[in-house]
Amino acid sequence: MRRLVWVGVGVVVTVVVIRQGRRVVEAYLPPGATDVVEGVGRFRGALATARREFAAGLAEREQQLRHELVGDVDVDALRAQRPQRVDDLRRAWDARRGGPGRDVPREWGAGPTEDPDDDDGYAFF
Repeated sequence: MRRLVWVGVGVVVTVVVIRQGRRVVEAYLPPGATDVVEGVGRFRGALATARREFAAGLAEREQQLRHELVGDVDVDALRAQRPQRVDDLRRAWDARRGGPGRDVPREWGAGPTEDPDDDDGYAFF
């Protein structure tokens, strides 16, 4: 019961503060200031609506383009299968070349990392 009383007191205090705050604002602000604030609020609402409409149109167009590109294929299922397909392609490529890393000479990493013919003195560090 005590909590209910304090909740009631809090509601009453909130209402009184809001009413007194409005009176103070009306007393000290110039007459047209509240109209400007309301106009800004309406503009903000219109901007939020335009952003929501743009996002909805963008999502709809994305769905259209995706349907035209891949048809009725489940894109999430394709993404789930991607690692297996990549591994299969990598194994096929390695088998075709004769094993992994066959094209890279062993002495490739042993040489200098700077260009000996670079005379302009420009460095990336």
